[in-house]
Amino acid sequence: MVSYAVEHKVSQSTLHKVFYEKFRERYPWLPTRVIKGAYRDAVRRAKSFRERVKRGKVYKNKPEVRRVTITYSDSQDWRLGDGVIELRTHRGWVELHYRNHKQLHRYLYGGWRLASELRFKILGKKVVVYLSFTREFEVCYNPRNVVAVDVNENNVTVALFKDGALADVYRVETVLGRVVIAYSERRKRITQGRSTKTREVRKRLKNLCEKERKLDVLRKTARFIETLAVENRAVVVVGNINEKAKEKMERDANSKLRHRIHQWSVKKLIELLDEKPIHVVKVSERGTSSRDPYTGKRIKKFEPLVIRTAVKGLKRVKVMKIVFRVAKVSGRVLERDAVGAINIGLKYLNTDGSPVALGSTGAHDVWVKLVIPHRGPTPQTRLKLSTAIHKH
Repeated sequence: MVSYAVEHKVSQSTLHKVFYEKFRERYPWLPTRVIKGAYRDAVRRAKSFRERVKRGKVYKNKPEVRRVTITYSDSQDWRLGDGVIELRTHRGWVELHYRNHKQLHRYLYGGWRLASELRFKILGKKVVVYLSFTREFEVCYNPRNVVAVDVNENNVTVALFKDGALADVYRVETVLGRVVIAYSERRKRITQGRSTKTREVRKRLKNLCEKERKLDVLRKTARFIETLAVENRAVVVVGNINEKAKEKMERDANSKLRHRIHQWSVKKLIELLDEKPIHVVKVSERGTSSRDPYTGKRIKKFEPLVIRTAVKGLKRVKVMKIVFRVAKVSGRVLERDAVGAINIGLKYLNTDGSPVALGSTGAHDVWVKLVIPHRGPTPQTRLKLSTAIHKH
């Protein structure tokens, strides 16, 4: 089915006409629901394959099906119970017992509705089940209120506009870039001179929990942005980093930087924001970090500036080192990440797409508020860059 769908670019209905009778004759015991699920799976694989061919990521004539996914498209063929999933098969109902799953409970009891489709894979003695949830949101926002988000390697900078005027700037310290480097070094030490197929190496790699830690930081960051947008009835504007832009950055980088870019979590953060009851808009990031948002002049060079601040923990006070990149333009000191977030917001607010602010109606210093994700949505520390940002 996949080969036919790729060659002829057909839909599910066409696959039904071509393959249904053939499969019924060959496998008379096979339930109709399994054949219908195969239509849907084949069309998805074919579409994904064609998209990857366009991006130059595939060099084969047809896709290779390595693992079979069984799809149940109708909810009458499966049921979700307390700790068990029941599936209708040609031998009757089969029960699959699953472990306690926090994310599943969060969606089940968080106002989400279970979709009718279920997919699962058989991996040895395990069965991996994929469930889909849907939810309808009523989003109310003022188009002149904007939460502009600039995602960087170690932080997410957020600029808040109220009625088109800059009100606040937040810097969420995710330190994901450092996390990626640290985990990369740990993996090298674990796998040095050993095969990754050995039981001990696999166990130690599994205990690293890199994905879980990164996802936890991104979820807390998305929750902070959601809270800010809902409280101010604002539109969330993010930079449009697509696959082509990411691939271009990877081509122009060395091996270490390429790995860090590949691990960059922009796409995942946007996916998490799309699940929130907020309006998300994507704009081009071109030139947002290299233009003065007040004069439109090009910023030639940024210099590093290191600031150390004390963050109070549960048992002790921790000193945090934050690296800023600053430049002086027309007597004003500008910080690169803040400039990027402000220009992203201005590109949305200005109908012509120009990242230039309106003239000042009385300059006031705006505090850059430091946010630590695991400390909750309330900023714990405030940093002020001397004449770095002015309210307009």
